[in-house]
Amino acid sequence: MEQEKKAPRQSYGEALLELGKENENIVVLDADLAEATKTRIFAKEFPERFFDMGIAEQNMISTVAGMATCGKIPFASTFAMFAAGRAYDQIRNSICYPKLNVKICATHAGVTVGEDGATHQMIEDISMMRTLPNMTVISTSDDIQTKWAVREISKIDGPVYLRLGRLAVPGIYDKNQKFEIGKAVQIGEGTDATIFATGVTVSEAIKAKEELEKQNIHIRVVDIHTIKPIDKETIIKCAKETKKLISIEDHNIIGGLGTAISEVLIEKYPTKLIKLGINDTFGRSGKAEELMKYFKITAEDIISLCSN
Repeated sequence: MEQEKKAPRQSYGEALLELGKENENIVVLDADLAEATKTRIFAKEFPERFFDMGIAEQNMISTVAGMATCGKIPFASTFAMFAAGRAYDQIRNSICYPKLNVKICATHAGVTVGEDGATHQMIEDISMMRTLPNMTVISTSDDIQTKWAVREISKIDGPVYLRLGRLAVPGIYDKNQKFEIGKAVQIGEGTDATIFATGVTVSEAIKAKEELEKQNIHIRVVDIHTIKPIDKETIIKCAKETKKLISIEDHNIIGGLGTAISEVLIEKYPTKLIKLGINDTFGRSGKAEELMKYFKITAEDIISLCSN
């Protein structure tokens, strides 16, 4: 049953607070965006464990690297554009190369940032982060999954990139849902098509599934919350069991979710995959919902593909 809409960044802030109460080694750093990333929720409760680094993302990443060597579990937060983009060098050489226990939590990812426009719409971060050795990459789809992810990544001994959207999304899962890093969630058993989705597009895929049922077209949705390590077993299973494969993501179609799925299919079970995403272009300014329509990453675009 659909729950109230909520932005994953809000869920992130709330989850950090609960995690901070349980583990005194959790520290949070932000780059002058604590209100937007919702790390302010943690800061108010634990000011001695919160560090606002100012508009200095590269310094922030270097700082969390040092903290990790001292036994802390640092969560570094800023917009995806600045986390994956501006601080890439430091993530690569100071975090991933020595395999340090740092959690990079990037909010405002994708074109659904909206009116901020192309300069702030990070649509290359999945591609950049998943190519880094030792990095785990997660992109969450709703409130419950985000809160699970924040808690779960604190248990991993190594680098994690957690991708979070700005847009409020419908609740998908109930509190009893079981998640596992590296294991996708299959919703439905339809054999007409599989829709692989991640992040904000999961709710769009579910909406399409419900509408297609009315046309007697039965599809399944696969929520790939962990893009690295990706769930090869589920991808191959769906390729064998369904007539059509479609991926949908708020990201460039080059290097993102669709590419990651294609790599599995090419090696294990060569099959055609239709990729919906940002088609090798920059974003543009507009309301999030308008941009999803413009770039054809909505339920209607899935329905159109499955109806033909």
